[in-house]
Amino acid sequence: MKSKIALLSAWAFWACVCAILVLSLAPPSTPMPSTGWDKSNHVLAFATLAFLAHKAWPGRIWLLPGLLAYGALIEILQSFTPDRCAEWSDLWADGLGLLVGEMLARLTWWLARRQIRR
Repeated sequence: MKSKIALLSAWAFWACVCAILVLSLAPPSTPMPSTGWDKSNHVLAFATLAFLAHKAWPGRIWLLPGLLAYGALIEILQSFTPDRCAEWSDLWADGLGLLVGEMLARLTWWLARRQIRR
């Protein structure tokens, strides 16, 4: 069962990586899902990535700096698009999202272990 969850999480992770890249580089005129505030979009996207990465590859804390580098790559790519611009505050929001996602993943792991012990 654990490996099935890891496999599904890995597939979901890579799907989210691709979706985030497409949504980040699409022209702003394209209707996109949104929380209503750009920075919360970043937090939500990267919290999701961190959570899924933790579930797919538990104990691989080195994934978080890699995901932050992915956020930086997106900002660099946005600087080359005519309709987008790179912002340091977006990268900060990505980092906050990674921390939130990692904390949520650890909390769910802790709660699941607590339930098993009962």
